[in-house]
Amino acid sequence: MPLFARRKESPGFYRFFKNVLGFTPRHTELYHIALTHSSSSTVDHGHRINNERLEYLGDAVLGSIVAEYLYRKYPMKGEGFLTEMRSKIVSRKSLGNLARRIGLPELVEHQRGQEGSFKSLGGDAFEALIGAIYIEKGFRFTRRLIIDKLLCTYLDIDQLAQTDWNFKGKLIDWGQKNKKKVSFEVVRSIVRDHEGRREYECLVKIDGQPGQSAIGYTIKSAEQLAAEKTYKAFVPAEPTEK
Repeated sequence: MPLFARRKESPGFYRFFKNVLGFTPRHTELYHIALTHSSSSTVDHGHRINNERLEYLGDAVLGSIVAEYLYRKYPMKGEGFLTEMRSKIVSRKSLGNLARRIGLPELVEHQRGQEGSFKSLGGDAFEALIGAIYIEKGFRFTRRLIIDKLLCTYLDIDQLAQTDWNFKGKLIDWGQKNKKKVSFEVVRSIVRDHEGRREYECLVKIDGQPGQSAIGYTIKSAEQLAAEKTYKAFVPAEPTEK
């Protein structure tokens, strides 16, 4: 018997797929797994079933599709620009915002009353959903859906290109101008799942004093997020011209 055979789809389940993604899923069990947070795992033959494996797959598929899309969209831009743009699009913050815009978090099965503890719930579910679509529909369908239904509909790519991202560099420049030592420290490494996938928490220090910290899938992304939070908290906003 399928793992989620007895789960009844909510009224919004098929509506979401039809109205937002433009198709009706055939293997609903696969998508129920994609929409199951680890806090609501089901145990099957000793294995915890949740969306972490699909999230791993979706992360790889999404990164590949976004990289190709940017390569074709900006034929005259260099590797540094393309890498930074991909990081902006697939960052936890960006995917979380995108997930909220399409109403995905409302469909995720998780322990209620702890929403504040699941800051990446929407973004993680988004990646898991991409993994599920890839398994059922294949690469070409998934690529077309990501670009046409999601990126070009819910993200302003050109505006994103103008958005400040390298807060680590900006914070270091600010420190040099103001004779303050800015450093970054990995304070802990967190094992997220049974596959050994890790998250890293990085802390910014200014003249040895703690600033803001943040968690990311890589040390680099955690440093960027921590730098952004610290920059906005410590660096005075530039006055606007009247």
